Amino acid sequence: MSFRHIGVVAEEYAVSKDGMRMFGVLDLEAGFEGCRFAIRLRNSHDKSFRLSCTVGIRVFVCENLAFSGDYTAVLAKHSKNFSLEDSLAIGADRMQRNFDPMRRQMEEWRSRQISTVAAKLIIYQAFVESELDAPKHLAQLVHDLYFRPTHSDFEPGTLWSLTNAFTSAFKGLDPIPQFKATAKLSSFLQGVRI
Repeated sequence: MSFRHIGVVAEEYAVSKDGMRMFGVLDLEAGFEGCRFAIRLRNSHDKSFRLSCTVGIRVFVCENLAFSGDYTAVLAKHSKNFSLEDSLAIGADRMQRNFDPMRRQMEEWRSRQISTVAAKLIIYQAFVESELDAPKHLAQLVHDLYFRPTHSDFEPGTLWSLTNAFTSAFKGLDPIPQFKATAKLSSFLQGVRI
């Protein structure tokens, strides 16, 4: 990725218990106020899913991860003609094109005011109405983290602070469920009815 002037500053990986599926996060040098871009990737040996990536952000103050969109496949199938270098180049190009839209979205969420009732409704929609694929037992924790934040940067009142309540709650999950929950959060929040 250095030819695209994208530096990696940290890496994390998780493997399923049977060793057949791998998930990883690469923290990048590039970012914006209080955040750094990150690339999440996954692959499987059991062919349950293809090598794929998605772009997201890591929030500095709390190390929360937030990702936008589902994984994008970087190859058609596992085959002998597969070129990892070509596939990663295509994937990196697609992800780099998402940097500005993601930055704009996060800036919008930081400025988008939400009422107490709207925040409660979003949490209700996520967990009680099962609109977010995340463990239901996190509902109370998300509520508490939003209305009594552990970081002053996340004082209640904006969609950004609610996003960070969700991602802070997700940090208590095992790596694979955490990756799955954060992968769905952005699209859920973009579609909420408030």
